Amino acid sequence: MKLAIMQPYFFPYIGYWQLLGSVDRFVIYDDVNYIKGGWVNRNRILINGKPSYITAPLYQASYKKRICDISLQSSPVWREMMVTSIENAYRKAPSFSEIFPVIENIIYYETCNLADFLAHLLRTLATFLGINTEFTITSRCYQNSHLTGQDRVLDICKREGATTYINPQGGQALYDTEDFCRMGIDLHFIAMRHVPYTQRTTGFIPCLSVIDSLMEIGPRGVLKHLYEYDLIDNENVHAQ
Repeated sequence: MKLAIMQPYFFPYIGYWQLLGSVDRFVIYDDVNYIKGGWVNRNRILINGKPSYITAPLYQASYKKRICDISLQSSPVWREMMVTSIENAYRKAPSFSEIFPVIENIIYYETCNLADFLAHLLRTLATFLGINTEFTITSRCYQNSHLTGQDRVLDICKREGATTYINPQGGQALYDTEDFCRMGIDLHFIAMRHVPYTQRTTGFIPCLSVIDSLMEIGPRGVLKHLYEYDLIDNENVHAQ
């Protein structure tokens, strides 16, 4: 059983969906501390051909609070403004009529809890893309928040019966392959290939929100990109 554990992100880029789609079960890591300036409540889209942030405003957010304990601002104004910005930016995109209603419904999802909003976002888009990965949420399971780092990851892997753990390439320094092997778990790291797709701008800008790729190449085009990665294991690369 292949497992991945990752903080929930706001309309994350294609690389995030590659990780999510490469496993049987995806653990939403929502009871860890919020990081200001990360991707938990913001991402980038193209506005007038330039990468620009869209941000879900938070209420009294702090790095001392867990993601699952943070609230979105209750005013509907930010949702209306975000929907309008996305509509104006992509109304001429090839897949706008198919994608915009999905994005709009996600943004207007009625919850003020950040973690609930993000879990709904990930599940909704996974279903829309035809990704059959199962989801688990750490704040509702395990009760192992006293553990940290690799120890907590290994505990979750053990409880889920994982035989393979896949992590983003950037986390290679955080994990010891031998520790995973002793528990009978293969450790792999996923490395995204930055394959360009058509954008309405000069050149290609990688790692934008999935909103951009969905609008430009549609769900079938995005699905093709989900296989454009390599698995790295002890510095060996295994093409998918």
